Amino acid sequence: MSVVEKNNVYEGRVVDFTHEGHGVIKMERYPIFVPQVLVNEWVSFKIIKVKKNFAIGRLVEVKERSASRVEPPCQYFYKCGGCQLQHISYETQLDMKREQVINLFERKGKFSNIKIKDTVGMQNPWTYRNKSQIPVGIDKEGKVKMGFYRQRSHDIIDIDECLIQYDEQDAIMGFLKQTIQKYHIKPYQEEKHKGLLRHVVIRKGHFTNEVMVIFVINGTKLPHQEALIQDLITQFPNITSIKININTDKSNVIMGKTSHTLYGKEVIIDYLNDVTFEISDLSFYQINVTQTQKLYTIAKNYAQLTGEEIVLDTYCGIGTIGLMMAPYAKHVYGVEVVKEAIEDAKRNALNNQMANTTFEVGAAEDVMLRWKEEGIKPDVVTVDPPRKGCDETFIQTLLELEPERIVYISCNPSTQLRDVQLLSDKYVIKEITPVDMFPQTTHVETVALLTKK
Repeated sequence: MSVVEKNNVYEGRVVDFTHEGHGVIKMERYPIFVPQVLVNEWVSFKIIKVKKNFAIGRLVEVKERSASRVEPPCQYFYKCGGCQLQHISYETQLDMKREQVINLFERKGKFSNIKIKDTVGMQNPWTYRNKSQIPVGIDKEGKVKMGFYRQRSHDIIDIDECLIQYDEQDAIMGFLKQTIQKYHIKPYQEEKHKGLLRHVVIRKGHFTNEVMVIFVINGTKLPHQEALIQDLITQFPNITSIKININTDKSNVIMGKTSHTLYGKEVIIDYLNDVTFEISDLSFYQINVTQTQKLYTIAKNYAQLTGEEIVLDTYCGIGTIGLMMAPYAKHVYGVEVVKEAIEDAKRNALNNQMANTTFEVGAAEDVMLRWKEEGIKPDVVTVDPPRKGCDETFIQTLLELEPERIVYISCNPSTQLRDVQLLSDKYVIKEITPVDMFPQTTHVETVALLTKK
């Protein structure tokens, strides 16, 4: 018989946090995970799921409050799955994120003598998202709803504002709700694979104020397209690009592979530390420009460039890191598997008159070996992989190349730890700086400096 039973209410003290931001309460050493609680709080909670090795509870009442608890400013916080930490003071959020990195590298990874710095936070940890991916649905009364998914579901919470995205994205979202209704554009129904409009994606240049609106559709054409465009650009004159993206797949992937420009330019422009970037609808571009500038400055400092170094920028995307290092390096080589991203990187290099750059399409491990055969020996390698981390063949190639320094940027410290352990025969991890790219959420990014033994 289990320690706890479903639907029963219990009390207990929160003793720890998970990486998802849930509190951990133990009853006879059996862990119960409860969202929206803080360490040291005494709470009552209702059991909603019981498994062999753990249970999940829902907070009923906080009996003893933590001094770090704050009132979430967002009216949708307890429903929406977009943020997880609004009930925690920002200083504590930053401490938690550093603690998460310490837990991984020092306690789990058994690394000692690493300097893990304080988390780099924001002065104003709100209205930072330059890209919104907003699902579109229909409520019981037949009205269009737009917002974000309830946590761990595809149930859309209809919202009027999101405190972590730009105010203009809220305004465009509210305007489109009425306009979609006016033109009888049918929202997509995921469970039936019927309807047309799946998502609205809004991208905004932080420094240029240029806005791109993308309609993701289960079809090839928007009804009343011309009238809809006219309404949008009249209301929001800084919309410089409107596109449709075609996604007819039965999947929860947001964007399809094909896009068409309906109005304006193919791209919007933005800047990072004085470097100009063109951003298309499918470009990967960091969500939080303020923090990205800090993140890349830390990476550049770790690279210790004097103007004589060959830098290899792997998983380079549209060239953001490489182009920011190019003015301080002898030459930057960038490699990325996505063809469109490399086209963007080459164009961005041209626009910024950075002739000391070379960008190529391909798997990093293959291109790196070819470059090695051509006599190109990097002094510094920057690594910024997706959440799954680096491929093992990539790690082996990196060990063959033996650069003096590796600057490893990660959006998932768990896979970063795994990769650093694989590199540890030849490399010492000197320092890690956590950076808060997504305030109010559980995500933390890290920049690590590895030097050759």
